[in-house]
Amino acid sequence: MRLAHSEDLAAIVALTEAAYAPYSAVLDAPPIPVTEDYAPRIANGEVWLLESGGELAGVLTLERHQDHAMIFSVAVSPAFQGKGFGIALLKHADERTGSWSLPEIRLYTNAKMERNIALYLAYGYRETGRRPNPYRPGWVLVDMAKPVGGAMTD
Repeated sequence: MRLAHSEDLAAIVALTEAAYAPYSAVLDAPPIPVTEDYAPRIANGEVWLLESGGELAGVLTLERHQDHAMIFSVAVSPAFQGKGFGIALLKHADERTGSWSLPEIRLYTNAKMERNIALYLAYGYRETGRRPNPYRPGWVLVDMAKPVGGAMTD
């Protein structure tokens, strides 16, 4: 796992588009992480890369806030999905959050991304609420949170 650099931008955009592609049809539009400008996030040290065999396998975008960390995006290349890379990215988020001495990690996802919600619940997140997406009318966001050090459940 390493911090992204500006020269990684094109690879981050390509991986994010590929990882979220199945949801574009479900949502009738690209998910928010696909339309994000990652250059400022890279400059702010918010983007982490997971590589395997010299290839980019996953991207984690993690924001540090005063009282929590916020996962903006977890994206795994389709070639590496189903091999534990998403969990590795979530574990890295746990580690970073702990190193910042923050008590909680939060995230939000689209209510139609049921597979992601199930993964987060299995990893120890709890749903904290649902709300309309302020940028996409008709979309519902699911807010989730997990205390740092929370164990993964079976």
